[in-house]
Amino acid sequence: MQTWSLVSICVLLAIIARWGVSLNSYSGAGKPPMFGDYEAQRHWQEVTYNLPIQEWYFNTTNNDLNYWGLDYPPLTAYHSWICAYIAKTINPEWVELHKSRGYESTQHKLFMRMTVLVADLLIYIPAVVLYCLYLTDGSSKKKVSIMFCFLLYPGLILIDYGHFQYNGVSLGFALWGILALGLGWDVLGSMAFSLALNYKQMELYHALPFFCYLLGKCIKTGLIGRGLFLLVRIGVTVLATFALCWLPFLAEPSQAMQVVRRIFPVARGLFEVTYSSLNQRFTKKPHLPSIILKRKHVCFCHNNICILFTLYLLPLSSVIRNDSIHFHFPTTVVETDSAMTTQTGLKCNEICYACPFLVFVCSMLPLFLKDGLLVPYIVTSLGFLFFSIYLLSALDHCSEDKLRLGAYNKLFYWLPKMDLAFIVRWKFYISIAAMVGLSIATAVLIPPPHLPDLFPVLVSTTAFLHFLGTFIHFNVVQFSEPPSRKSQKKSN
Repeated sequence: MQTWSLVSICVLLAIIARWGVSLNSYSGAGKPPMFGDYEAQRHWQEVTYNLPIQEWYFNTTNNDLNYWGLDYPPLTAYHSWICAYIAKTINPEWVELHKSRGYESTQHKLFMRMTVLVADLLIYIPAVVLYCLYLTDGSSKKKVSIMFCFLLYPGLILIDYGHFQYNGVSLGFALWGILALGLGWDVLGSMAFSLALNYKQMELYHALPFFCYLLGKCIKTGLIGRGLFLLVRIGVTVLATFALCWLPFLAEPSQAMQVVRRIFPVARGLFEVTYSSLNQRFTKKPHLPSIILKRKHVCFCHNNICILFTLYLLPLSSVIRNDSIHFHFPTTVVETDSAMTTQTGLKCNEICYACPFLVFVCSMLPLFLKDGLLVPYIVTSLGFLFFSIYLLSALDHCSEDKLRLGAYNKLFYWLPKMDLAFIVRWKFYISIAAMVGLSIATAVLIPPPHLPDLFPVLVSTTAFLHFLGTFIHFNVVQFSEPPSRKSQKKSN
């Protein structure tokens, strides 16, 4: 009973933090003609409410795809449609066709912010609570502490409640999938993750760990017998979930193909923030090789090569060593995150994990400054840092065994033995100092005229080095022997 009382308090504080951020500015506020992501989400409500479903993804006189055309999977469209009906009931002007473009008011901002919070309360926050209580190790107080830090992660809060997105929905479904697999409910986990895929296509990066884990489990169980039956059940569940989500678009092949083209706009590019340092530094140089100028293809290939390197041993290790999901699967999800620079808090309960995730937040600082979110960025980052250290006692328990650094001594056996825990601790201090320094410089200083992108380049380069370091660390942990349950219990 005491545990659930602490959970309730932590969830309440997490809601207060989210609502505090939501009182600030948002993407594109007062910036016509395109405004920003806030207007994109509002416009999708306008489109889905006023137009027949056959026109949602097509360019028509009433649906200009050049003005925030719908480019997310069907589940996002249905979500927008539900929100639009509620908005229509409150104030029809919010979703009036054509005339509502760029609509801004205090009441509408309150409504839009509330839709994000309700989605989190229904999907994301319960998944976090149950994941931390059932799939993390330690005492009840430590589990609650991990959950609290998880819920206070500033990256997700600032993007969803500041910039304006609904990432909590797709991440929540994905986390429900991880929770279900961790409890042995493979079919339910497959269905939950299928819903995540049908909400946001970026979840395809997380699809690889799901696929590899489930395939490994089927092979381990035996493809002739129970394993084959499990494989069939999972396949039928995934196909049925996708069919239900896509049902309105399956009547005509052209409808489904148009949705696919909108979801995967290859011609528009798949370039992400990881390479913004290369982008801003090199793309204006005409003498550089075309492979550098075509950076979106380099980025796409790099992401997939790194992820495949991470995953190719996962099914084999699961079969040969009979490892549990508690170690390999969450670790692999974080590795794919590191390869694609998405923020996930699955491993934020130790010092070597909390710091990189804070640097990931710092990598978005230019975006936060553009959206007028400097104060929320500072407050949420400091709060996350404080509670990660205070509640989880990360600095006091920064041992080689706890951080699973023993694999490095085995890997680099020819080097003199070093105090890796000491190095990690100082790496943490240096990383935080770099993040603070870059944040102050970006927000206060004016770059030299001949280097207008100096600070964004420094921010993105620093973040990339942390992404790379995190990716390497989790791969070393992934391919090394997992700690035994007994040693974990003793250390807790």
